[in-house]
Amino acid sequence: MQRLQDRVAVITGGAGGIGLATARRFAAEGAKLVLVDLDENVGDQVAAEVGGIFVRADVTSEDDVIRMFQVAYDTYGSVDIAFNNAGISPTDDDSILTTGIDVWRKVQEVNLTSVYLCCKHVLPYMQRQGKGSIINTASFVAVMGSATSQVSYTASKGGVLAMSRELGVQFAREGIRVNALCPGPVDTPLLRELFAKDPERAQRRLVHVPMGRFARAEEIAAAVAFLASDDASFITGAEFLVDGGISGAYVTPL
Repeated sequence: MQRLQDRVAVITGGAGGIGLATARRFAAEGAKLVLVDLDENVGDQVAAEVGGIFVRADVTSEDDVIRMFQVAYDTYGSVDIAFNNAGISPTDDDSILTTGIDVWRKVQEVNLTSVYLCCKHVLPYMQRQGKGSIINTASFVAVMGSATSQVSYTASKGGVLAMSRELGVQFAREGIRVNALCPGPVDTPLLRELFAKDPERAQRRLVHVPMGRFARAEEIAAAVAFLASDDASFITGAEFLVDGGISGAYVTPL
């Protein structure tokens, strides 16, 4: 399919995990890509692979965010899709009783404030065009609680979901759609690193997924491509769950 032919897409966190899988899917669907990350070596390699450009940027820096969208516009002449996907999940983000304030603030900055900045500075481009699709990466933890807590991560993703809903409503009549992608646990380097240190915690989480496995990054990328495309033309302000059924499960199959 070529649903994204010649549309300009900016992907943050584009050098790995869901961002990398989405870059590949978008390229296959004809998009022109601007990949944003902190890792220059990998970023340049991925950009070359998908035929796009790489911009090194810290998405918690307003100046960097302004620059990355300006580069996208100056290079390709529009900004049609923003996949605001960069995020962190540090191991010292745990129970509220043990998570320090510095960890709390760092996670909020990367996971929530960056999405605020990216939305704030891409919206004017889309307003001038009279169209655009913004997909913000939230999480299934934005809609349910967990006893194996990552308190700042969970709070940040709840914020992404609420903000996306509000923006989706506010800008709907300007032709701009804003949706929150809510993945379940995804088999990415981030999750592997987190769970390699605590296999018991990984198994405790996996048992609650009705499908009995974690998602593949490519499966999440397929959902992002749908939300970015005209196939999702009547979807905005949505919490788009791609979680293997975990948020709907009371008990799981034996």
